[in-house]
Amino acid sequence: MKVTKGKAAARKDKKEALKPVEDRRLGKRKAALKADKSTKKLAKKEKLAKKDPNKPKRPPSAFFVFLEEFRKVYKQEHPNVKAVSAVGKAGGEKWKSLSEADKAPYEAKAAKRKSDYEKLMAAYNKKQESMADDEEEESDRSKSEVNDEDEETGEEEEEDEDEDED
Repeated sequence: MKVTKGKAAARKDKKEALKPVEDRRLGKRKAALKADKSTKKLAKKEKLAKKDPNKPKRPPSAFFVFLEEFRKVYKQEHPNVKAVSAVGKAGGEKWKSLSEADKAPYEAKAAKRKSDYEKLMAAYNKKQESMADDEEEESDRSKSEVNDEDEETGEEEEEDEDEDED
């Protein structure tokens, strides 16, 4: 049997011939696309890497406050269950079945934690602002001090030159 080129292969060759030399390779296009994606990932990683470890953590919601207590009870009742997902599912079902009156203590605890968090954040933000102000003042001072010193040394050099000419 004789193997021949099909019409599709012939069309592809014609299209390749019509394209400019730079566009004939798909590798260049793919490389350009990959470069764009990698720069986005790097930018995202840099943004994520800038987290301040001193920043207070966000408070848990009422459901998570409930889940803290529920997890202890569930582990005592089901010691063989090791999956976190099983505990979460059981906790979610139990939370949905609770009435508003039963949820009230957890919501109160969550509200208290949220108010504490807001106080901590206010203190944290004030500290950050004061640190930023200090840095700005130092940079402003250093620029002006450097300029003053340059002017003084420039005047002294001019005086020395004047004396040498006399």
